[in-house]
Amino acid sequence: MKTLLTSIITLFLFFGYKGSSTRQLFGTVTNTDGLAMSGVMIKSLPSNTTTTTNTSGKYSFKIPTKDTHLQITHLGYQTEKMAIGKSNLVNVRLKEDVTALNEISVVGYGVQKKMALTGSVSSIAMSAPSLYGSRAENRIMRDVYRIQNTENYAHITENTFKKATDNPLSTFSIDVDAASYSNMRRFINGGSLPPKDAVRIEEMINYFDYNYEQPKGNDPVNIVTEIGTAPWNNKHRLVHIGLQAKTIPNDNLPASNLVFLIDVSGSMEAYNKLPLLISSLHLLTDNLRDQDKVAIVVYAGNSGLVLPSTPGDKKQAIKEALNKLSAGGSTAGGAGISLAYKVATDNFIKGGNNRIILATDGDFNVGANSDADMQTLIEEKRKSGVFLTVLGFGMGNYKDSKMEVLANKGNGNYAYIDNINEARKVLINEFGGTLFTVAKDVKLQIEFNPKKVQAYRLIGYENRLLNNEDFNDDQKDAGEMGTGHTVTALYEIIPVGVESKFVKKTDALKYQKNTSSSSGYTNEMLTVKLRYKNPDGNKSRLLQQAVNDSYQDKLSKTSDNFRFSASVAMFGMLLRQSEFVQESTFEQLINLADGAKGKDGEGYRAEFIRLAKSAQLMAKDLRNFTGMEMSKK
Repeated sequence: MKTLLTSIITLFLFFGYKGSSTRQLFGTVTNTDGLAMSGVMIKSLPSNTTTTTNTSGKYSFKIPTKDTHLQITHLGYQTEKMAIGKSNLVNVRLKEDVTALNEISVVGYGVQKKMALTGSVSSIAMSAPSLYGSRAENRIMRDVYRIQNTENYAHITENTFKKATDNPLSTFSIDVDAASYSNMRRFINGGSLPPKDAVRIEEMINYFDYNYEQPKGNDPVNIVTEIGTAPWNNKHRLVHIGLQAKTIPNDNLPASNLVFLIDVSGSMEAYNKLPLLISSLHLLTDNLRDQDKVAIVVYAGNSGLVLPSTPGDKKQAIKEALNKLSAGGSTAGGAGISLAYKVATDNFIKGGNNRIILATDGDFNVGANSDADMQTLIEEKRKSGVFLTVLGFGMGNYKDSKMEVLANKGNGNYAYIDNINEARKVLINEFGGTLFTVAKDVKLQIEFNPKKVQAYRLIGYENRLLNNEDFNDDQKDAGEMGTGHTVTALYEIIPVGVESKFVKKTDALKYQKNTSSSSGYTNEMLTVKLRYKNPDGNKSRLLQQAVNDSYQDKLSKTSDNFRFSASVAMFGMLLRQSEFVQESTFEQLINLADGAKGKDGEGYRAEFIRLAKSAQLMAKDLRNFTGMEMSKK
């Protein structure tokens, strides 16, 4: 009997046992110089499971045990295909592809012919040295290539200093978007400095979380202020204004009615477009709750419903629908947006989070395709109570200006996904802030006391400026804040009595009364006023806070929030070659940021420092090569 039992167990183990269906692969990707490479695409075959390397060149992902090969690709390098052995550690060294490098160039600070607001343009561009310092990429510096480049960025005219006596009010819509930062990172990781109009300083600052105090009362937003010496000019002051949205635990968030609106046109075929898009939405799908639901709409030559509204517990069905998508055809963006709003309103959850997630490179070329047409369409559709999140992908034909318009006008936010780690940040780590609005149409208006402030300049937010009368107009659209979101704005202040080339003299006004503040407010430098609406409301509420002329003259004594946001602003001004860069240097901003990293659990601030160091090397080498004068080293 014992022998029979042993035989049965043996047969069961032989026929019934199934090993693990997946295995974990990990490793590091370097170039021929042995330097780590970030953003490298790694695909496991034949399952097509993908991942990308992080900023340290490392990767780790689960693959089916049946997979036999890895395919490793990166722009400017030879594609590597290798068999998967028994070891779970797979390190890769990529060789430069000189032929491919001779066919590409990313617009940086080089000689270029480019119209910022047009579609198809022919550019002459000079690539900057590689982030990795590879020999092949540095050879590009000896040649100028004519290429077809259709990336599109709206022109930015920098905010200038305004005299407080003539313009005591500064009014703008808040901005929680962070697309400019990750897009800038894509350029630098690709070995080039970004074009100036791709740099929106407020989005770079707001890419990072700041440690602000949570709201205590019934209002969902708290105002925090701090004043210190401007790091780039010790005679000027820097006013730091922070907003903190109430954090709501994910389990307490209302049910979501989501529509994935996915661009599957031919332009989405590249590995960092549709394949990365699908992997990103897989992450979001894994984070759905049973009470949530998702529909999938796609558009190319025509638009169509791929998956009807499906409960969040049917994750496998949602993923299978995503996995079947492939790219091809032209881009009927307008028709796709209209269908997505119809699906969202048909499945509307009262009191819930009703939102379209548009994932695209923004290259709409069939139907309503001008920024004005798309803006009109979105403004009409947002009345339905459905919010819009825009996720941008890809390069070469990327239409940043169009996607920014869609997010701004659609009561939503805008992120650029350059790798799977950014997808995790936006859709997992910041799940609530990205998808759940706690305050909409949020506006700020700052009133400056001319007895304290000679002139002021808002750093960034150029495309978010409002007329002063718009602050009290509840019909005027503004930005949205999601749960846990922070918003940061910086003003550079020239105090009364400080001589400055930025303050232009004008003749005294003959008919105007003296607008100086009354004696009762002589110690106040400014007053911050904020208006917001509840997500389902139409009437705004007002918050305000006076700020006294009390500041920290020692930069080292200011908060990490103050110093880090100032360092990011300096980086943005240097990348834009701003006329207001003054005493800013790469070395100074790097040291300032390094001392203000704080806890930095996800390593985003450390990554910023690495990017700044890479940009410093590229800017210096490019200046030496072209003979152009950059403001600072």
